[in-house]
Amino acid sequence: MKKISLMILVMIIFGSMGCAGAEEARVPVIGINQFGEHASLDNCREGVVQGLLDAGLTEGEDFTLDYQNAGFDTGIATQIAQNFSANQVALMVAIATPSATASYAAAEDKDIPVVFTAITDPVEAKLDQGNVTGTSDKLPVEAQLDLIRQMQPEADTIGILYTTSEPNSVSAIAEYQLHAGAYGFSIEAIGVTQQSEVTLAADSLISKGVDCFSNLTDNNVVGVLSSVLEKTDAAGIPVYGSEVEQVKLGAVAAAGIDYFELGRQTGSMVARILLGEATADEIPYETISEYGIYYHSDALARMGLVLPEELLAKAIDVAE
Repeated sequence: MKKISLMILVMIIFGSMGCAGAEEARVPVIGINQFGEHASLDNCREGVVQGLLDAGLTEGEDFTLDYQNAGFDTGIATQIAQNFSANQVALMVAIATPSATASYAAAEDKDIPVVFTAITDPVEAKLDQGNVTGTSDKLPVEAQLDLIRQMQPEADTIGILYTTSEPNSVSAIAEYQLHAGAYGFSIEAIGVTQQSEVTLAADSLISKGVDCFSNLTDNNVVGVLSSVLEKTDAAGIPVYGSEVEQVKLGAVAAAGIDYFELGRQTGSMVARILLGEATADEIPYETISEYGIYYHSDALARMGLVLPEELLAKAIDVAE
């Protein structure tokens, strides 16, 4: 009986040591909360991974990824964030504003660092203080207005679709309205509350006789951009994108940022936190400042538009 008790005691001791060793050797888990799948947000995620690799980290040894997609559902984004918090991930990466605000709310009590990306206005989203940092995809609005003016010298009205509950979009609309007059434009904006309303709102803008659409990085709109483009193409109204993937879908042109590079910048922040070089609250959020000019030669031809020589020299044709 004593021998059996001794064996049990030895097993408990060694079992405890094994658990402790496993805990010490636990690879940090990065929970990625992506609001939905479309090319821009996917590029962000891929860029984050590249940023980690650029920092010399190895997946499976220095970190593991738990990628979750909310399918453009705010409630699901909240559930994902709460699950990450319950599982005590080492860090949360949040892609797009709804996922970022949900992640920050779920992580705050646990003091889990949150690194966001693809957020236009972190201050408006209340993500500029606390154990949180990240990168802003603030649109180069004035560059876009200048591009449209050069492409359509006679245009008067720009139509924009946006989600009324998305701080990114509300902030962008305000900036468009602030600067449009200096370029001789007025803005006709129609707000939606959910993705199912977007195509009907597009019909409304078309019926108002806008000269073109300028698309934001609004997730509800981008998620059905192909359907919007079908309507605008049929009506002969050009659509200007806000980044390269929208132009690849058929927007005529864009003064926009590269979302892979935005994600890569974010990944370098994540690496600094994992390596213990800084905490999230010590790293100010960053706004990407460089943008490119992208155009779709086939889409331009369909609309009878020509890219001015001044822009052609530095623009990239993304038509396949």
